[in-house]
Parts: sequence; C-alpha cells; structure tokens
Amino acid sequence: MVVDAREKEINVGNQVRYTETGTIGEVLEIKEENNASWVKIDKTGMWYVSDLVEVLDEKDMKETTSYKENSKDVDIEDIKKFKEDLENVELDSNVAEGGG
Repeated sequence: MVVDAREKEINVGNQVRYTETGTIGEVLEIKEENNASWVKIDKTGMWYVSDLVEVLDEKDMKETTSYKENSKDVDIEDIKKFKEDLENVELDSNVAEGGG
C-alpha cells in the first residue's frame, strides 16, 4: 500500500497535490522502487515521491479552487515550461538589425 504525506492511501485516479510547489494532478501510475514509493502525475508527467504528495478530497479541491480564483498563485511547473520554450527559440537571420 502506498501512502501520502498524511498517511492516506494513494490510488490511481486520485487527485493529489505536490507539497513542495502546490502542483495538483491526477495519479496516472504508482510504483515502488529503491525503497521508495512514487506516483506519476498527469499535469507534469513527472514522478513524485509519495511522501511529498497529499491526496485531495472534495473539500480540499473546493478550497484549492477557491484559493486559486482569489489569488495570483503561480504554478512552478508552468514557469519551467515557459523557460524551456524560451530556451528553444531559434533566432532568425532575417531579424532587423539596429541602425546607425
């Protein structure tokens, strides 16, 4: 049995929150490897140690939705994706040059 940071059982299909960044997603897969339990979250496609996620119930989801609607919360994963997109931009040789 794989449990979260609050000792709740984690199952495929559960909504979880990664405690380090607040990232929320659905559990796609669960595995146990190297004496640790891992869950794969759909939003990022990444594996997280189960001790660092929390299973969310309906009450948690309502609070999270309400919080996000009333705040300027930034998702770290969105920032990382934006950074990767910027790093992958190719400069075109037809770009206008400065005059002088």
